[in-house]
Amino acid sequence: MKKYMILVMLVISYPSSAKTSGLPDFVELAKQTGPAVVNIVARDNADNNPSTNQQNDELFRFFGIPDQPRDRVSGGTGFIIASDGLILTNRHVIDGADKITVTLLDRREFEAELVGEDQASDIALLKIDGANLPKLQLGSAEDLQIGEWVMAIGSPLSFENSVTKGIVSAKGRQVGGQQYVPFIQSDVPINRGNSGGPLINLKGEVVGINTLIYSNTGGYMGISFSVPIDVAMNVANQLQANGSVSRGLLGVGIDDVNQAMADYLGMDKPLGALVNQVSEGSAAEKAGIQVGDVIVRFDGKSIKTRQSLPPVVGSVMPDTEVTVDVFRDGKTRQLVAKLDALNDNLQASSGNNGTNEIQAGIGFSVSMLSEQDKERTGETAGVIVTDITEKDVERANLRVGAVIKRIGKKDIRNLTDFSEAIESLKPDEPLVLLVRQGPGNTFIVIER
Repeated sequence: MKKYMILVMLVISYPSSAKTSGLPDFVELAKQTGPAVVNIVARDNADNNPSTNQQNDELFRFFGIPDQPRDRVSGGTGFIIASDGLILTNRHVIDGADKITVTLLDRREFEAELVGEDQASDIALLKIDGANLPKLQLGSAEDLQIGEWVMAIGSPLSFENSVTKGIVSAKGRQVGGQQYVPFIQSDVPINRGNSGGPLINLKGEVVGINTLIYSNTGGYMGISFSVPIDVAMNVANQLQANGSVSRGLLGVGIDDVNQAMADYLGMDKPLGALVNQVSEGSAAEKAGIQVGDVIVRFDGKSIKTRQSLPPVVGSVMPDTEVTVDVFRDGKTRQLVAKLDALNDNLQASSGNNGTNEIQAGIGFSVSMLSEQDKERTGETAGVIVTDITEKDVERANLRVGAVIKRIGKKDIRNLTDFSEAIESLKPDEPLVLLVRQGPGNTFIVIER
């Protein structure tokens, strides 16, 4: 009896979707959101551009090339937030443009009108004539979690409608001088041309506007920053209604609370924004906020670091009454402040000077302020550091030329105040200084 071997071929099919690897389905997400993302070309007429005309004059003078003005062209991305043609983008994408051209995914082109722009947040609002246009749904950066998947669509290096993905790396970052923007940090690859494009969560909602990268080369290196959509829409709504943006102003200078300062103040852990200056006549002064207070809550929102405070204050309209929780003398107290407008430009007050003497013996020496010191620093009261003799003082970051304005809770107007404050210290008590060092005030703690 013959034996037969029967071979059975099993055909196993594997799904081709992202579920195989456990990744989200970015295919459907891109299909859903892509039509509302637009490419932007901004042109600056060369006839009105002095730098371009100067370059052309140089070419003609040295090489005999006739004067042929050329437009300055820049590009970026934007996205539609209203079906009648409202578009959000970055201000730097369209800055100085005489003509703004918007191209949709289906290749339709529109000339855009600039509704308004805001330098502090780098947001611009455009308008094109359209109806029933695709638009993106808006989410909230407040709901974003660290490690959450996000996707970007833009025109990196002029490659239009490119899709990239990554995760949220951090929130509340302060980058450069834009202190009123708590940037979202992600590892979503973006490059030149992505600016103004949307950062999208897995629900298909916009949570941010891709704005800048940190790079040593000018290309993507794993760190990208986006303006939270909550901040952008606050700006956009004001631009549409008023053509300008108003922000609240509390009127304080602030530092971070480090471990040494937290120990000195009796706090359980470093937390909040340490007040190092209160502007004369400001909302803060009227509310009773003092130098040395630590702001731990503002308008019901927790303030974890110095960087946390300005965006929260700036998001509130001037003349609004808000509660401010401050830590002072070992306990938290609640104050009420009526905010000023950011452009009030209030300044801090100062006192009077004292005699011309030098104090030493604590690791550094000081003297009274000279007229040149007053002019250089803008301070009219305090004492100036003239010499540093101990390494511990250097390590605490005190520098020659710093103006000491306060020791502990005692204001320093002159050398007499300084001597009295030093003599009143206990042998093991740290030396807590409020100094004017560089462009602003800062607290320095010197362990003794």
